[in-house]
Amino acid sequence: MQQADKERVELLINKGFQYHQDGHLDDAEPLYEEALKLDDNNARLYNLIGVLKLQQSDPDTAIEYMMKAINLSKSEYYYETLFHAFIKKKDYNRIISYETTVNMLFPKCFSLMFNLGLAYRKLFKFKEALYYYERALRINPMSYEGWNNVAVIYRIQGRAEDASYAMKVCYDLSPDDNTAYYLGIDYMSAKQYDKGLPLFEKRLSKEIAFTSQNKTHPQKIRKDNEWKGEDIKDKDIFIYYEAGFGDLIMFSRYLPLVAKKCRKLTLMCQKPLTPLFKENKHLGIDTIIDSFDPKIELDADVHASILSLPYLLGLKDDNVFETPEGYIVPNMDMVEEYKKKYFQNDKIKVGIKWRGNTTLEKNRVIPAELFNRLTYVDNTQFYSFQTFEGSEDVNKIQNIIDIGKDLTDFAQTAAALRNLDLVICNDTSLAHLAGAMRIPCWIILPYNYDWRWHTDLKHCDWYESVKLFRSAQIGDWQSAFDQVLEEMTPD
Repeated sequence: MQQADKERVELLINKGFQYHQDGHLDDAEPLYEEALKLDDNNARLYNLIGVLKLQQSDPDTAIEYMMKAINLSKSEYYYETLFHAFIKKKDYNRIISYETTVNMLFPKCFSLMFNLGLAYRKLFKFKEALYYYERALRINPMSYEGWNNVAVIYRIQGRAEDASYAMKVCYDLSPDDNTAYYLGIDYMSAKQYDKGLPLFEKRLSKEIAFTSQNKTHPQKIRKDNEWKGEDIKDKDIFIYYEAGFGDLIMFSRYLPLVAKKCRKLTLMCQKPLTPLFKENKHLGIDTIIDSFDPKIELDADVHASILSLPYLLGLKDDNVFETPEGYIVPNMDMVEEYKKKYFQNDKIKVGIKWRGNTTLEKNRVIPAELFNRLTYVDNTQFYSFQTFEGSEDVNKIQNIIDIGKDLTDFAQTAAALRNLDLVICNDTSLAHLAGAMRIPCWIILPYNYDWRWHTDLKHCDWYESVKLFRSAQIGDWQSAFDQVLEEMTPD
């Protein structure tokens, strides 16, 4: 190449790079292309065009250019940009294909080690992912993203104490509310509620619940009259729901403790739960509301989200699990009605459910047809308690009675449940209701399960009548059903 051409190429690259840096991609691109016509052996130029194409949401073309750059020069940076393009395409196997190469050429590159960890994590190969994340952290021990991803894998593996250690490092590096919340989750998963509950107050859903109630009761629901755990014996308290049905059922165990401390307790719950809690005013509930009514004046001196109650009550250690035995009771007349309609047989009666709110937790959904292995167990009659979303899948199950089609609220569900010998279901509100009623319940958990079930699954701390079964790996429900079938047919 003539000296003049070299100078022209350098000028075009520099001018194009300036446009590129300023975000003017359409102006930078023709300058890069013109330079490439003069010098088609320029690795830096190929990589620059590749990066530009990636920014234009064209990862396929980006990869072509980046590969040409790497063929000309084995640059650490070129491999980094190539990995970013693979991540954009979610082509994690392509990243793994370069594992040997980058380990040989760039074993001290944080970005390459980190993205090898990311690729393995996305492929659900957690042992390999952890290996590379830990290598990345040895290169840069101050990486928030590194520690955060290590915590995620520890969490998935059920290593709650290791996860809390990693999240503590994250919190020291970036003490924001999101990090505090996940640190709190890890502490609680390890049953360290004295450390976890204060951090659990940083959860986003609490702020959403507050904002929602404040819109309808702006004079009563304010930051300055939020209950902080102080003496309220001469005050009225308003407690409102947060998150799902199961959370409210689970945390309603604390209502009697609050009722002893206040003058009057008003509970705001979701409409499908209203009939159930009207049957259970022994929990200390004076008034139940489920929607805004301008004719009703809310009498409340202080307010609190129901998920904050164990923290506000100052509960520690095993006192967090303290609850009246069978604290939810059904309407016995309704129990008899369902008995006459559905349960007039001498078989072992088993209720099942396979799906909850998929907006929140899709990984908890069990393929309905997997229950077919259980419905053929001798002397059993299975009942579907699946309602609304997912109820159409009842047709995939043999030898089952569909009671879910007749259930529109939790009072009805509780009455029907009382006629069962056993409940088998995914991690959903039905499990919490069965546990709160002290009905034997087997919960089938995904591999990556919720914090509240803790790390020792041999015992359920929240409900004496609950047994826990966990999938052996992500997506492997079959292994959990093997355990359940063995439990049902011990001989």
